[in-house]
Amino acid sequence: MSAGWLLDTHALLWWMAGDAQLVAPIAKGIRNPKQEIVISAAVVWEIGIKHRVGKLTGVEDYLADPASHHRRWGFGNLPIDHDDARLAAMLVWDHRDPFDRMLVAQSRRHRLMLVSCDPLITAYHPDVRWA
Repeated sequence: MSAGWLLDTHALLWWMAGDAQLVAPIAKGIRNPKQEIVISAAVVWEIGIKHRVGKLTGVEDYLADPASHHRRWGFGNLPIDHDDARLAAMLVWDHRDPFDRMLVAQSRRHRLMLVSCDPLITAYHPDVRWA
């Protein structure tokens, strides 16, 4: 099995929507049953907040039971623990988005490739696959 991938929020949303913005090699990797894919609790949290404030629609079914969707897709769930929180807070990085900070911290701590196209993340974090 290759190194696990941690999907950024937009990568998961593009996957769910079958969106062409998700570049072909990444989509192929996500479909590969040998590729470990994990979803952070931070991603579910961010999707829920964006939905609640009206910035994201069409995710109601997903939010009703994210873990069952992840199982159906063959994805793992990555909880947030105290060590993740401490590392996210300690990152020497001038980026205020708490979700991005958590994903970078978790990808480092758990040795996961972060799948993102956020230029602030890709400029800071060396282990990023372009989504």
